[in-house]
Amino acid sequence: MMVLYLSTGAAMMLAELAMEAGLPKGVLNIVHGTHDVVNNICDDEAIKAVSFVGSNTAGMHIYSRASASGKRVQCNMGAKNHAIILPDADRDATLNALIAAGFGAAGQRCMALSTAVFVGGSEPWEDELVKRASSLVVNTGTANDADLGPVISRQAKDRICKLVQSGADSGARLVLDGREIVVPQFEDGNFIGPTVLADVKGDMKCYQEEIFGPVLLLMKAESLDDAIQIVNRNKYGNGASIFTTSGVSARKFQTDIEAGQVGINVPIPVPLPFFSFTGSKASFAGDLNFYGKAGVQFFTQIKTITQQWKESSPQRVSLSMPTSQK
Repeated sequence: MMVLYLSTGAAMMLAELAMEAGLPKGVLNIVHGTHDVVNNICDDEAIKAVSFVGSNTAGMHIYSRASASGKRVQCNMGAKNHAIILPDADRDATLNALIAAGFGAAGQRCMALSTAVFVGGSEPWEDELVKRASSLVVNTGTANDADLGPVISRQAKDRICKLVQSGADSGARLVLDGREIVVPQFEDGNFIGPTVLADVKGDMKCYQEEIFGPVLLLMKAESLDDAIQIVNRNKYGNGASIFTTSGVSARKFQTDIEAGQVGINVPIPVPLPFFSFTGSKASFAGDLNFYGKAGVQFFTQIKTITQQWKESSPQRVSLSMPTSQK
């Protein structure tokens, strides 16, 4: 039995399509709810495995409770994905990648780019970055010209805005503020435009927490080694990318970086499904990752069959292991 713990209309639509396609009743079950539903899933003896994507608070609760019930558990949790930009990076391609990865889906994806670390400083990049971000269209998700839709809820918008303000209050430069954007006819909608905070430091709340919104943080590093250390000091380890035209720098980055998904001139290094989604550190709890061979193993109970066929019974009892007998 498979149970999905989801809260979106898209899940209901997928379930309806599955039923129309002939999926037997009881194979796919969609349950809506909060704490009680989660705990029931973790405790139910009929459920043998739990696969979760969400926040660290919920993920660690699910991992602890479901594991205590003897279940196999995998939890993909928070992220603070970084991109390191070297001075030799292709300027136009890199700027487009930062915009797309930072603001696509209004930043509401676990592999969204949250932080750009510029080796040598971000100032040469800022004006053009802000110009391109400002040109993005914020509108309803059904509008043909929309680049960004709303965030998921009023609570999400309020949380994002507070984190942006905390960064500004802590000394970051708010070079693009999208908090006051208004979409005509949807004045009360949960819209946030592209937002850019520069001169962000590692001890700022806006950097330490996952924002999950259209907010890009800009940091500075003196060298590639310093940039790698910034990324590795962060508690999350979902994904990290580098933008460079140097193969030597790229090889050093992929070797030294502490992140599950690694991109070389790829802004969102999500693997194709036949590779595993390999988050690490505080971004993942469990032994078998999502997707790929590990994902198949997670949903598979392995059996080992030992057989022996002989024409006649032995004349005496043998106390050795059956598989070692001749």
